[in-house]
Amino acid sequence: MIFSEIAELLTTQFGVDIQANTQNPQPYLIIPADQLVAICQFLRNDERLFFDLLACVTGIDNGLEANTMEVVYNLTSIPYGHDLMLKVIVPRMAEGNRLPSVPSVAAIWRTADWHEREAFDLVGIHFANHPDLRRILLPTDWVGHPLRTDYQEEDQYHGIKTK
Repeated sequence: MIFSEIAELLTTQFGVDIQANTQNPQPYLIIPADQLVAICQFLRNDERLFFDLLACVTGIDNGLEANTMEVVYNLTSIPYGHDLMLKVIVPRMAEGNRLPSVPSVAAIWRTADWHEREAFDLVGIHFANHPDLRRILLPTDWVGHPLRTDYQEEDQYHGIKTK
């Protein structure tokens, strides 16, 4: 199934505003965060699609001017040999100055477990209903998320100079 057919199928199936960007070398779909889990379950379970592999989850901070963050999902159907990129775009901060939140897809693809933990650790995106959302690369007492555009490195960590 080609990209335009997948986009049309999802729009028909979910009746939500799914934006398709075909200008990139790899086209992608922008989907609403509140529909992420349902759409991903459909993409994995529908026998016409069978996206059985979540290859990567990437968190991106678009900076203070854009005031958004993205979570990018790269999916592959091994038996059918087709790929799909999904994006979810959220505000940089949720209400009450909390981290932005996206639903976890770890219950759909086990590989999401560590990918989501890495995006949480480095970019500061919360994944709701994740089975074990905690830092994976940095120490548990690390302050901040180093891949955010506004990250300020501490001068010291446990008495060790960092700069």
